[in-house]
Amino acid sequence: MTLRSQLLKGIMDGCVLAVIEKEPVYGYVLSKKLQDIGLVDVTEGTIYPVLLRLQKKGFIVGEMQPSEAGPNRKYYYLTSEGKEELELIIEEWDNIASPIEKLFKRRGNNA
Repeated sequence: MTLRSQLLKGIMDGCVLAVIEKEPVYGYVLSKKLQDIGLVDVTEGTIYPVLLRLQKKGFIVGEMQPSEAGPNRKYYYLTSEGKEELELIIEEWDNIASPIEKLFKRRGNNA
């Protein structure tokens, strides 16, 4: 497993919850949205285990809906617990990312 994939695995729950917070989506669209923002390593194979885990924790719910182009699709919605979890993830991300960014940016400054 590459360093990039390890880092991504650690924050994937937050990324998925953030997309679903904007609008209900099904797995394929979710992976495309994450790829479109630059997370090109995210595939449907990566997404479905995350969706299952988030659903088991009660952070999202899935609902089958008819599709105009093919079989029914399972759309995922954020629950109130999922919203709370996303807020916590964002807070923790800010607490970690800000000091690390400062540390990395001052490399070579003898500080």
